[in-house]
Amino acid sequence: MLSALGQWQSVGGAFQLHPGDIGWQWRFGALATADAVQTWDVGGAIAAVGFRDGPTLRIAIAPASARDAGLAAAMCGDISPEVASVEAPSGSLVREDLASRGWSLGEEWVPLERDLSAAIEDCGLEVRTADSSSLEDRVAVQRASFEGSLFTAERWRAMAEGPAYASARCLVGYDEHGVAVATATVWSAGEGRPGLLEPLGVHSEYRGRGFGRAMTLAAAGALRELGSASALVGTPKANVAAVATYASAGFVPRAPVPDLDRPTS
Repeated sequence: MLSALGQWQSVGGAFQLHPGDIGWQWRFGALATADAVQTWDVGGAIAAVGFRDGPTLRIAIAPASARDAGLAAAMCGDISPEVASVEAPSGSLVREDLASRGWSLGEEWVPLERDLSAAIEDCGLEVRTADSSSLEDRVAVQRASFEGSLFTAERWRAMAEGPAYASARCLVGYDEHGVAVATATVWSAGEGRPGLLEPLGVHSEYRGRGFGRAMTLAAAGALRELGSASALVGTPKANVAAVATYASAGFVPRAPVPDLDRPTS
């Protein structure tokens, strides 16, 4: 399944569920991850993958099957009642089928992509790769970056033991005083394919100092070292500051893609 997801990623292609999204979910363990994932086959091969991220079903579809009417109908019919919204790639028939069933446009997400063919400029931070022996800063910055975060060293270890992490890297950025101020995890989808930033955060006490841009550059550089052809990230259109931060680090925003919300009646 992860291999199929990686093969469906292409530079400039539809922004959709990435192997890194599944890899990040793995922090909750293999069983919880398996429970959140469903697949659909065409001709005996995986043609689509869905990942239940809270109330949202996030979808990736093989490019050759994006307009397959039978697949789209099967996917729409399989959406569980607990799903309140669907994130599906632009141009896929499943989006049109859901709209015909009364699903409405919801939250808009902005995909951003940076080409990695040229070397990435220095980010200005000392960046270290987190590992099992140096987790304290990685966990602390994650928890200080996202309100309500329950990230722990145990969850990092569970994620790092997952198959997707074999092509991933966790980074921690330190300022000139040696203080851990930002963090990111980057995920490769394979040589020559787009890699993903998920997640990226700046410690709440150190915002407004350019550390978000710096960490974004560090993440892009790490993906380039991993062989990625481009770096991808997605953020809500309403998060204007995040869009601006990624753009300042050379990421080019695409047209926003709205989720599809379940009919209320």
